[in-house]
Amino acid sequence: MQIAQLVATSGADLMSMLPFLQVEAAQTAEIAGAEDFSVMSLIIRAGPVVKAVMAILLVMSVWSWAIAFDKWFGVGAARSKAKAFEKAFWSGQPLDEMDDRVSSRPSEALARVFSAGSREWRDSRRIKDLSVSEGDAMMDRARTQMGVAISRESARLEGGLSTLAIIGSSAPFVGLFGTVWGIMNSFRSIAAAQESNLAVVAPGIAEALFATALGLFAAIPAVIFYNKFSSDVGKFSEHMDTFADEFAVRLSRRINDRMDG
Repeated sequence: MQIAQLVATSGADLMSMLPFLQVEAAQTAEIAGAEDFSVMSLIIRAGPVVKAVMAILLVMSVWSWAIAFDKWFGVGAARSKAKAFEKAFWSGQPLDEMDDRVSSRPSEALARVFSAGSREWRDSRRIKDLSVSEGDAMMDRARTQMGVAISRESARLEGGLSTLAIIGSSAPFVGLFGTVWGIMNSFRSIAAAQESNLAVVAPGIAEALFATALGLFAAIPAVIFYNKFSSDVGKFSEHMDTFADEFAVRLSRRINDRMDG
């Protein structure tokens, strides 16, 4: 009997509160519906600090994509030209003719490595009686010069990768700064309005989360691009090292022939 009375009393209390709950829910929905949470609206409505954060992240994103396209075409062109040069190198063309044709104006990475090593071969052609010590010294210099040329070509291909690494590591923190600032603005709005309903806090929270999203949008592609092109440049550098070793063997044979002759 007491339980039935308690249930009846609780039900009556809930029914009496229902109109107030419905009115509050309707007001909140009406105010929230009036807010525009589109991307352009979030950008326009954001404060100057959050706008600055968004602008920085947008520049970072555009910059990383520009570097990615540059590396994509640059590394791809270097690989295709290297393949064509190696085909000519192993075609049986005499080393003297190839040296005369390439060394005057080397146009790609392997040609510049070849030209760096063939300088010693050109010097050896000027010496009438080549001694063993002179031949060994020439080979050492040729290997050193090819190593320097490979380092220069690798550094040229790696240009921009450090920028991708910086963007990938710093963009999330720039976005996080915008997030923290947006949440602080939400707390200021709550204090000014002296209430904490959804219509008061939603705009600031939306700006904060949008800054986080922009930070990730800039960082994730930059990290992917950095890893991909670092791997591609590393493989191409190994390819140049292999070519330099093969050319050194061929060059050593020609210098030995000169000494034997």
